[in-house]
This record gives sequence, C-alpha cells and structure tokens, in this order.
Amino acid sequence: MGKTTRHRLSRGGDRAANSAIHRIVLVRMARDQRTQDYVVKRTSEGKGKKEIMRCLKRYVAREIYRVLQNPRPDLLTNDLRPRRLALHLTQTAGALELSVWPKAISRIERGATQDRVLSQRYRTWLSEQPNVSA
Repeated sequence: MGKTTRHRLSRGGDRAANSAIHRIVLVRMARDQRTQDYVVKRTSEGKGKKEIMRCLKRYVAREIYRVLQNPRPDLLTNDLRPRRLALHLTQTAGALELSVWPKAISRIERGATQDRVLSQRYRTWLSEQPNVSA
C-alpha cells in the first residue's frame, strides 16, 4: 500500500463545488442503482469506501464538465400557449388529460422548466385536439 501512487485533484479551489460533488456522490450511492452496483463491484475488488468515493467524484466531475462544455439547447416551448389558446383550451384541461398539476403546464408554457418528456406529451396532446373555430 505504501507504494501506491495516485493522482489527486487539488484540495484547494472551489470548496462549494467540491462540497456539491461530494453530496452528489453520497446521494447516488444511496439512491442510484447503477452507482450501487459500481460500489458492490469495487468493494469486491478490495477497494475501501474512501477510494470508491474518490473514483465516483472524479467520474461526476467529468460528467459535470461535459455538460458545462456542451450544454443542451433550450427547449423551445413558446408556441404551446398560443396553440392552446387558439384551441380554446385551459391549462387545467391539459393538466387533467396529462395527469399533472396545472402549475406544471404553466411552467412548460412559460419556459420556466425544461421537462422534455412532459413538453412532448403536452405538444402531442395539443396536436391531437380538434381545431375549434371561434
């Protein structure tokens, strides 16, 4: 063990970011099945909890860096509200149909949330509605 050479990231730097990465690793170890499987695998290889956490932190840091370098484009939802209003539908009607709270529909229409799955379901539901003439 004394001859083990490891490359360790600087302990200096942004302590808030390091704390956030640490917290992400703790939550993933408790809740994420893939991470739990990884911990079992590494434990069977003889690694300790600190060593496993160090590996996971490095993986999370790389994942965060990739997202920061290549952010996903914003989801365009500025057409949903005008489409809903043209169909004379309420947010509540959409919410009931999609089994969500009306606030979720409001947040999608305003672009306040980036829920791609719900946005697509809402867009599909709107496109299936018969066109009502006023």
